[in-house]
Amino acid sequence: MKKTLAILMAALMLLGLTACSSAPEATTEPAATAEQTEQTEQTAAPAEEKQSYTVGICQLVQHPALDAATQGFKDVLTEQLGDSVTIEEGNASNDIPTCATIVNGFVSSEVDLIMANATPALQAAVAATNTIPILGTSVTEYGVALNISDFSGTVGGNVSGTSDLAPLDQQAAMVKELFPDAKTVGILYCSGEANSVYQANVVKECLEADGLTVNIFTFADSNDVSTVTTSAVAESDVLYIPTDNTAASCTEAIAAVTVPAGVPVIAGEEGICKGCGLATLSINYYDLGRTTGEMAVKILKGEADISEMPVEYFQGPVKKFNKDMAEKLNVTIPDEYVAIED
Repeated sequence: MKKTLAILMAALMLLGLTACSSAPEATTEPAATAEQTEQTEQTAAPAEEKQSYTVGICQLVQHPALDAATQGFKDVLTEQLGDSVTIEEGNASNDIPTCATIVNGFVSSEVDLIMANATPALQAAVAATNTIPILGTSVTEYGVALNISDFSGTVGGNVSGTSDLAPLDQQAAMVKELFPDAKTVGILYCSGEANSVYQANVVKECLEADGLTVNIFTFADSNDVSTVTTSAVAESDVLYIPTDNTAASCTEAIAAVTVPAGVPVIAGEEGICKGCGLATLSINYYDLGRTTGEMAVKILKGEADISEMPVEYFQGPVKKFNKDMAEKLNVTIPDEYVAIED
């Protein structure tokens, strides 16, 4: 028995030695040199860049100022991105709920960026998405529009844009400059537009500091513009209308009341002035739109982080006047004012 066990043990040992001798020898590859590593990195395929972009534009209403801003925005995108950008447009026809419908459609189709033209469009876009980049334009005061207390100039998150705010104190000063004998000023605007309320309050304070009596007249929508304007001219020597989208859409109705009454209008922007106003300290909305477009290109190309982009303002507003209105009202305009082109 012991002899048999010894034979078995010897056989097992022999098999173990054979298995060890048949295993392949381990080989050691030399480490890659720095030069070889660099060559490998140079030949690796670069990360694929996005070849096309889709941008959605939501415009509150059709009127010259907003139309010009949209056109400036589109011109920059097509100039710099060419055929690689597709632009989808929606106009809400001054119906705020329609703004929400338009931007929700953009979110569903996963556009790369949304441009919101006017405050209600911006508010609708912000409510619709916190991931897709949103650029506002023709927005007067972002802190007011988005209910941001102590607004520092940068919205943060996925929102930035451009502002159409002209120096309100200088607009108010135009009343005294053009009409030194005026005693009462009526401020006319849509009560539903937060930025109009902001402008009206600032201008009211400036005018009262100049010793003028100021009365506020507001309309809820376009249906009561004529009625409210009639009340305003009855109690005012001069009217002031801020950059108000509803007023901008109803300049013909406003002029139909103010011109026969002989009451001049100082307007917050050129479009309103051209329709029913006498003078304005105005920005160029087309240039404002181009600035917004430049911001959009940087965001789409990954050259800028929208969360760190401050709101940009138009520089160098110009005193302008409506030549036809000056003739109708028999008002002499100082030489420093530039006539609005037809």
